[in-house]
Amino acid sequence: MKPTILSIETSLDDTCAAVTRGTSVLSNIVSSQTSHHAEWGGTVPDIAKRLHQEWLPLVTARALKQAKLTPSDLDAIAVTIGPGLAPSLEQGIDHAKNLSKEYSLPIIPINHLEGHLLSSYATNLNDNGPLTKVPPEYPALGFLISGGHTQLVLMQRVGEYQLLGATLDDAAGEAYDKVARMLGLGYPGGPILAEMARTGSPIYPLREPMTTRRDLDFSFSGLKTQAKYFLEREKPELTKQFILDFSASFQQAVFKHLMRRFRRAIELHSPTMILLGGGVVSNIPLRTLARKTAKEFGIPTHIPYSKKLITDNAAMIGVVASFQFTSGNFVDPDSLDRLPNLNFPTIS
Repeated sequence: MKPTILSIETSLDDTCAAVTRGTSVLSNIVSSQTSHHAEWGGTVPDIAKRLHQEWLPLVTARALKQAKLTPSDLDAIAVTIGPGLAPSLEQGIDHAKNLSKEYSLPIIPINHLEGHLLSSYATNLNDNGPLTKVPPEYPALGFLISGGHTQLVLMQRVGEYQLLGATLDDAAGEAYDKVARMLGLGYPGGPILAEMARTGSPIYPLREPMTTRRDLDFSFSGLKTQAKYFLEREKPELTKQFILDFSASFQQAVFKHLMRRFRRAIELHSPTMILLGGGVVSNIPLRTLARKTAKEFGIPTHIPYSKKLITDNAAMIGVVASFQFTSGNFVDPDSLDRLPNLNFPTIS
């Protein structure tokens, strides 16, 4: 039996709910808070908490309506417990607890990062997805690139993971946003900077970070500082052409750093497939470069079938929950709590 699951995701500033049947996505509702945080230049915890609280009943009702189901059709409730912003996680968990108790449904706690990792397992209403025509092969290498995380994860099978490398400071998406702010590109600036980089020329001297280290960790803080010092020292006029070229220079250094670690992970661990996940994977040149790198080793690369599954969403939480349901990984709602620093286990 394929379980029908209502999932809730509130790890940061998107209020999300979805209904899945097995790995098939019946609905996937994302309500963005971006405009409410724009004037502050970043997510404000109190605002995020209040909006999640207000929007969750509406978003979950819409997810059920779009799936043409009622709570009596559900087999379980799933919810993100971490990592993420603690006040945001709390609202999603509280709402999930209430639904679990009201409808006598078991509850499944989900790791947000595992959601991104398994997002390519999601299928559409016709049960088609990246891994239906080409069945998954293991070990797999997950490359997660988002606003809060940059990670390489070795996956022996669903549920068995080892963290190979992670960011030591700023994540890739966070660095994009911070440099975009220096250039006055607004909020959230990362996607705007990435778009600018596509037509610019990388003519400014921004160096790739950590070229002498042989591990699989990432660091973007130094690159962000390079950009800051350059702008302060040179005091350039922020013309459109300068922004295009500076964005391209920054992105080139980011890509070099990402691909150096990615290539090294492939060489060290010989995966049989690549899984890309996280919001920065929306960057098409980055996806293209990752596919090209993996192709050099003869390894297929998979991304979710829909752009909506790449950024934060609840359908990816439901996909993970479908595997957890089969294993009976339920918890007592009263014991459920947020884990803001939740991660994959580190390789020993």
